[in-house]
Amino acid sequence: MLIEFREGLLFTEITIQYNGKSKLIKNIVIDTGASHSLISQDAVDDIDIRATKEDHFITSFGIGGEEHAFIKTVQSIEIGDFILKDVELDFTSFKYHNINGLLGLDILLNGKFNIDLFNLELKRLQ
Repeated sequence: MLIEFREGLLFTEITIQYNGKSKLIKNIVIDTGASHSLISQDAVDDIDIRATKEDHFITSFGIGGEEHAFIKTVQSIEIGDFILKDVELDFTSFKYHNINGLLGLDILLNGKFNIDLFNLELKRLQ
């Protein structure tokens, strides 16, 4: 899968399925410094992913400061031809323009992805 290098970051796209609805989300930053993936709740509002009182809420700390998020289990996440089912993802209000989320090590390691910086491709080891 091709990735795009712009503004000093590596961008890709993912597809999320939740409650029978599917959404392609662009402008996802590949972030090997993030232990887990984080998606903008604004990017998924139209497929009804919203915080409820039943959700688990967490606080994460990183270079950007403190982030509060809620966790939802989605039916699947697709990156290229890789599909991971029943995934817990963190959703938050993202403060950074043109970024709809971070693809973190939780999914990159699970999918056995290799980031080919020479060819700007996200590949899976077979």
